[in-house]
Amino acid sequence: MLNASALQPNGRNGVIVPFNKGEVSMATTIHSVRAEHQSGDLARHDQLAWKLAELATQARSRPLDAASVGMAKNRIIDNAAIALGAANERAVVVARGQGRLVAGTGNATIWGLKGGFHPLAAAFANAVAVRYLDNDDTYLAAEYSHPDDNISPVIAAAQQTGVSGEDLLRGIIVAYEVHVALVGTGNGTGICLHKHKVDHMTHIAAGTAAGIASMLGLSTEQAYHAINFAVHNAISSRQSRKGDIGAQKEFVPGFSAEIALKAVHHAMHNLKGPNPVYEGVDSIIRRFLDGRDNPGAEYRIELNDSVQAPMRNILKTYPKQHAFEYQGQAIIDLALQMREQLPRDASGKVDMAQIEKIVLQTSHHTHHVIGTGANDPQKIDPDSPRGTLDHSIMFAIARCIQTGEFHKDRAYQMTAGEKLALRSLMMKIETRFDQHWEDLYHDQDPNIQAYGGRMTITINGGDTITDEKNRANAHPGGDTPWQRPEYIAKLEDYTAGLVSDAERNRFLEQVDRLEQLSGKQLMQVNLVADQGSLVVPETIGILDPQ
Repeated sequence: MLNASALQPNGRNGVIVPFNKGEVSMATTIHSVRAEHQSGDLARHDQLAWKLAELATQARSRPLDAASVGMAKNRIIDNAAIALGAANERAVVVARGQGRLVAGTGNATIWGLKGGFHPLAAAFANAVAVRYLDNDDTYLAAEYSHPDDNISPVIAAAQQTGVSGEDLLRGIIVAYEVHVALVGTGNGTGICLHKHKVDHMTHIAAGTAAGIASMLGLSTEQAYHAINFAVHNAISSRQSRKGDIGAQKEFVPGFSAEIALKAVHHAMHNLKGPNPVYEGVDSIIRRFLDGRDNPGAEYRIELNDSVQAPMRNILKTYPKQHAFEYQGQAIIDLALQMREQLPRDASGKVDMAQIEKIVLQTSHHTHHVIGTGANDPQKIDPDSPRGTLDHSIMFAIARCIQTGEFHKDRAYQMTAGEKLALRSLMMKIETRFDQHWEDLYHDQDPNIQAYGGRMTITINGGDTITDEKNRANAHPGGDTPWQRPEYIAKLEDYTAGLVSDAERNRFLEQVDRLEQLSGKQLMQVNLVADQGSLVVPETIGILDPQ
């Protein structure tokens, strides 16, 4: 059932909210969520979906925080960068090709293309493109997440319905607010999905449905049913991340986008979704999560309940500088930092033959999922597909030492000679579980929480180089937290040769003045490929233009 107890989190105005102590806010409440004993036990106003719907609808009367608005714009820029950076990857080409079949049937835009498209097709294509490089933003707590998975469907819905730019920004901020709350905000909050091998999509769909409902001004009743529909239909397994990894991993946010858009559409027609979706006797908690084995299982969710308090959960999320999963971001920065101390050969390059071994002490996840603790031979094979290599810390460390960078393209493009040397170095890398780093990983205080490690490089002869890093440099609490110039630099890098300077500048101007746009003007929040070529599918499928 849902009960409330007061919470006093840290908080302040500004981009680095989670990493500053001292001020106390009374704006949030922790809600207890557990399954019904029998159907009908739980009143609607005590259900989590109703609480999320209330947050979404009350957001219409809340002030928009300037820092949150600025960060939402940053993440729109980031979406454009990583979507077009992956524009000609096969999965993205196929997803975009589906949109071409319905060109001219709506007002939603697809990154790289001119004109309007059906919102479902646009949201799907864009969400797949944004996720492909594993270079989108992240937030980790009880669950893992990429909160900017919400942006593609929110923009598609905004462009299709012609709301204001301010409404669009509110929709994105609400989606982040709900998504981050479900993932967890410390103090034992959050709903863990991966423990039960359920994929991220469940929380994405809830955030997206709430964000679109808020943006469109739906009633609490409608928002409630939209969230119920979305969450119920967004259950998928994590098999997409196991075995011979394929396109499903990138398609997940696309499917979530479609589910959430349809959920809101059906709720707008006053259709009812399955309820209570979290607490019912056959609900997500009871049949998929902790309640499956423990009928009394309880989750805690922290929500910003005050209509006077601005929503700032978006400021807790982390950008990615490197096209690699988040647990590797700080380690990549560490490897690049330590590379400067390594011995050189006659040509001035790092002499990798002089490296005897590399040991990384780190958290359980980094060791057992992307490290040698995974016991996965593909993770120490440079011939493995990109979807495996961007989850291999051995590859990331070795490639950084080899090249002195970790670029989204160049990191994964290797000559035969580079692969041979890389394979040898990857075999010398070992990860070890370390309780200190595990404690930092799971610390409930965001001022302490960290996702790094301690690395020791042993040189032939026994000399060692040791260093450590808590957080990625780009993290809000890192050495060089990202602001607007870094997002723009990423956009310039990732769209070079595909988008002209004039088009890029036009897009950035529209993002800057987003609050002033409305109606069909929102179609200007798009970046068109006007220099390079966008690949089309090699074959004609059912959903491709004939």
